Amino acid sequence: MPKSTAAGKNMKGFDALADQALLAMKRRAKEIGIRGVAVVAWSEGRPVKSWSSKMLAVGGPICGPSDTNPAGANFLGIACTKAAEMADTLKNSGSGVRPPKTGEYGWGGGVVKKMKQGVLLVAFSGGPSADDVKVSRAGLKILERLS
Repeated sequence: MPKSTAAGKNMKGFDALADQALLAMKRRAKEIGIRGVAVVAWSEGRPVKSWSSKMLAVGGPICGPSDTNPAGANFLGIACTKAAEMADTLKNSGSGVRPPKTGEYGWGGGVVKKMKQGVLLVAFSGGPSADDVKVSRAGLKILERLS
């Protein structure tokens, strides 16, 4: 039987906590009055070369056109680009540590936590960046139990 590693234990721990984190994010988004998409991911080790993730639509992954956004928005796409930016920079999305690369928006709303055995990435898209951060922090609070 293979030895259990600390990283492997964190992966199992992530799987157990991911749904709880997503539900905490859903509750927080509803308290604030926003809808969108929550994404949580865990990567063993640094740099991030792979991750396991879960997502939850809070009211729907896409919004239709509006006066302020004639094209509408794909909240899932935005949340994933926040996670992708964090995976590269290991900083919260929109940190400005470098200009956004093609495929990134540079928007805030995602939070990252470097752990001993890997990296937690938590992102929400659907509201203003400051509100998205509040929702993401609700998920991170649950996932920090991995430490």
